Amino acid sequence: MSAPSTAVLHRREQSAQAASILLYGVFGLLLFGPLAFGAVEAWSIFLLEAATTALFSLWVVKQVLDGEVKVRWNPLFLPMAAFGSLILVQLVFRVTAYPHDTVAIIFEYFCYGMLCFLAGQTLLRGSQARSLALIFSLYGAALAAFSLLQGISPNGRLYWVRLPRMGGWIYGPYVNHNHYAGLMEMLVPIPLVLSLTRLASSKARAAAASAAAVMVGTIFLSGSRGGMLAIVAELVILAVLLIKQKRGLRTAIGIGVFMALVIGILAWIGGGELSRRIATVSPERSEITSDLRANINRDGLRMFLKRPVLGWGLGAFPVVYPQFRTFYTNFFVNEAHNDYLQLLIEMGVLGFGTMLWFLITLYRRAIKKIGKWEAEMSGAVALACLLGLSGILVHSAVDFNLQIPANAALFYVLCTVAASDSFAQPARKRRAVRTKPPEEVLTQEQALPQSATNF
Repeated sequence: MSAPSTAVLHRREQSAQAASILLYGVFGLLLFGPLAFGAVEAWSIFLLEAATTALFSLWVVKQVLDGEVKVRWNPLFLPMAAFGSLILVQLVFRVTAYPHDTVAIIFEYFCYGMLCFLAGQTLLRGSQARSLALIFSLYGAALAAFSLLQGISPNGRLYWVRLPRMGGWIYGPYVNHNHYAGLMEMLVPIPLVLSLTRLASSKARAAAASAAAVMVGTIFLSGSRGGMLAIVAELVILAVLLIKQKRGLRTAIGIGVFMALVIGILAWIGGGELSRRIATVSPERSEITSDLRANINRDGLRMFLKRPVLGWGLGAFPVVYPQFRTFYTNFFVNEAHNDYLQLLIEMGVLGFGTMLWFLITLYRRAIKKIGKWEAEMSGAVALACLLGLSGILVHSAVDFNLQIPANAALFYVLCTVAASDSFAQPARKRRAVRTKPPEEVLTQEQALPQSATNF
């Protein structure tokens, strides 16, 4: 066989560079969103959508350089496509009460879909996942440290510079402290799971545990009760998993002690203010009260019953809700403060059913991979993603984190990663398998997922 030509080698080099840009570009956008106040403003949404489109164009160029189109399938793509089809039905048949907002939200969801697709095509190896875990752990710890510092010396401005247009309860780069907590709920399991595995050195595991402790601490200090409930749910799920596997009872007890120490330190640092926040349902700052949430939920159910099949249209809730509001308030109710209820209102039973299809597929795929999470990167990544997603799903029952672009984009990408095929084995491990006796090779191949043996 003749050696590859210079042109072929150049194309391969360009393709490899494009793959690296795609990988870190996609996950870099996920880190950008929270820093841009959650990407809730027009300029940040535009940047998110434009950058995602540019990355997708780069992926197309990479396929041209490779000379073939390679698409890594993910079972979540089917319910995602079905959800998109329902939105198109709302527009084509004029089901939506306000087409302008529906079209605007379509672009956001299309952006989420492209990010999910690109993440699935670029995150292929365990070494990549390890690097990203380190980056996200450092990012989460740095953001938590900044938020802690800002909480100690607040001046009512974002980054101590920008005054929010409509007020709010600032914590970190978010106007709403609940949305900061939602972000941390998804990030905390990354260093936490890493600290419990055998995939890093003892120093790295200790550093990861410290990062997780700081991040958990800021969830409590933010004052978000939904965030507190979510992070406790994540730790309970992890403890139950460890006990069920019958090999981590000591670790599970350690997590419980760790959480007790965190709460004790927080109660000492936060003082009476944190204790009152946990004990009471009345707000101490500008925030929707529990009574108002109950009223919104009651009115929202009436909205759903009016159009139960296809809903009022994606993004139409704030336009339609004033017709059903039964109480007086100075607040502009732009969200239902319950992601599940808002999905029922805007997308009806069909949209809600698509969401259930999505979540069932996600959990079935991810649970299959977490059996050897302590020693395999695929299992560790699936477990970290699953814990973070479970936390945000708990929080979504009392808030609207999934209506915030930065949090929603991270949520959907973590879903895609959790449900993807197992990572490719390193070359040295494949060679080690080939040198073993035939019986051991057969046993090891049977234990691997089909997608892993194909590499």
